Amino acid sequence: QVQLVESGGGLVQTGGSLRLSCAVSGSIFGISGMGWYRRAPGKQRELVADVTSGGSTNYADSVKGRFTISRDSAKTTVYLQMNSLKPEDTAVYYCVVTTQPLRMYWGQGTQVSVSS
Repeated sequence: QVQLVESGGGLVQTGGSLRLSCAVSGSIFGISGMGWYRRAPGKQRELVADVTSGGSTNYADSVKGRFTISRDSAKTTVYLQMNSLKPEDTAVYYCVVTTQPLRMYWGQGTQVSVSS
């Protein structure tokens, strides 16, 4: 049974940092990418950052220069280092693993709250 378990969320002040982790357990074949989405209150879910199986990274414009995505070589853990946090970063952050053929596995989400 595949499980994605996020950790590292919490409450920080503007300008602070958090590091999210997502531990992947179970057998997933054909991983093509790992990433993070977020859903802010009243907004649609959006891609924050992802990393392909080849190591290429992609970031939402709103987080470029502040967030860094990384993963271990075994593709069992994906991280999101978030620096210079802003109140608009407040959201539930979801870890996702994507495979080919296309299938997406989701974590349960972790809350990130940034106070002004």
